[in-house]
Amino acid sequence: MRWDVCGRSMIAAVLFWTCLSMVASGDTPERPSVILINVDDLGYGDIGPYGNLTQATPNLDRMAREGRKLTSHYGAPVCSPSRAALMTGCYPKRALPIPHVLFPASAVGLNPSEVTIAEVLKEVGYATACVGKWHLGDQPAFLPTRQGFDSYFGLPYSNDMGPPEDGAKSNLGQPLPRPKPRSSADSKTPEDGIRGREQPPLPLLENESVVQRVKAAEQATLTRRYTDKAIRFIREHQQEPFFLYFPHTAVHFPLYPDKPFRGTSDNGLFGDWVSEVDWSVGQILKTVDELGIAENTLIIFTSDNGGAKNHGANNGPLRGAKGSTFEGGVRVPTLCRWPGRIPAGTETAAMTTMMDMLPTIAHIAGASVPSDRSIDGVNVWSVLEGKGSAEPRDEFLYFRGLKLEAVRKGAWKLRLAKKELYHLHEDIGEANNVASANPDKVAELLALAKAVESDLGSTGIGPGCRALGRVDSAVSLIP
Repeated sequence: MRWDVCGRSMIAAVLFWTCLSMVASGDTPERPSVILINVDDLGYGDIGPYGNLTQATPNLDRMAREGRKLTSHYGAPVCSPSRAALMTGCYPKRALPIPHVLFPASAVGLNPSEVTIAEVLKEVGYATACVGKWHLGDQPAFLPTRQGFDSYFGLPYSNDMGPPEDGAKSNLGQPLPRPKPRSSADSKTPEDGIRGREQPPLPLLENESVVQRVKAAEQATLTRRYTDKAIRFIREHQQEPFFLYFPHTAVHFPLYPDKPFRGTSDNGLFGDWVSEVDWSVGQILKTVDELGIAENTLIIFTSDNGGAKNHGANNGPLRGAKGSTFEGGVRVPTLCRWPGRIPAGTETAAMTTMMDMLPTIAHIAGASVPSDRSIDGVNVWSVLEGKGSAEPRDEFLYFRGLKLEAVRKGAWKLRLAKKELYHLHEDIGEANNVASANPDKVAELLALAKAVESDLGSTGIGPGCRALGRVDSAVSLIP
């Protein structure tokens, strides 16, 4: 008995001094809370930190002053794929192999067997919440509460995926058409859901229950209601590590800024909604500051894909827009703030992606990345903290749905269809095709694209793509 007690005491002492040494060296800081704000369809040039001189974004300007700006951060061309990459740490095609996005009453979604960033953090004691737009499947088996989140409040998909008479197909203030009878769903409904005028009413969910049918009037309240829910979660969990995933419905078409923000910008309803998103960011910053947890909270602000220029977005100086694999479709504004850990007022052109969120956040939280499956993301914490000369990521594959359209290695990007080569450090706007002057680079990037065939495949479903989640009978959440 005496040796048992003595042995335990010696082990405890060793552990104590080991932990004390590690803390003193800065290797294992207290587990930070993480707030990840993901805006829908916000363009690269839509906010002040990225050169917009007409759109007032004082709170995002503050985030840039107090944190680090990422100027080469990649999402995907459209919503669902980008969110799948963020949640799973994988190329969208690996974890959610679909040709476009998911629609209401989709029989497929993110497979429940996928390990999300929320599940990774829950393993090490984090409280988790998702507030806002999910868009990885609307059936119960695919909802956030089945993917590691303790709670959920928001829309399960985009705010334009509802009937015209409810305002889902038109902007604030536009006349609403009279309702027309919808056809009953039948076997011809695609497995990825219902499209167009046949779409059911927009459901606002609390966890897995519909709490409201969202019409035009309710659309205008979403940003404020999301922000209130987010702040409540932060306050309730301020004494423990938490992960708040805060994906806005704004600024996706249709445009519905709330009344206090209408007419406050020079870019119509779109700019007004950007202003409201900036206000929401300010509320989050104010809350963590007031609670005294700012120095142990990493806040990331990003966008799922490039902006839709036909609805008012600005992707300048990039070429292209949402839906394309030009830089304007996939390179997104991203800011990171963690006082004392991320250098203030800095920026980096190092390549980072949505896939890198999971391994990076797992690293700072002391959590483990799944080891039983392929993970395409890399830990880019050295980029965020501004230390180390080597860049963790050197390559990126530009998929549009299931098709590989371009590849990047270092500063060089090759668009495959016409073998157009661009040097992105010198030509961020992809204006000058330099393929003829750099045949060796073209050959190198073609080889990189060729290597994809044995894994994800350049078209269709490759051997490295994992199975979609499926349910036998998908139903509308509001009939």
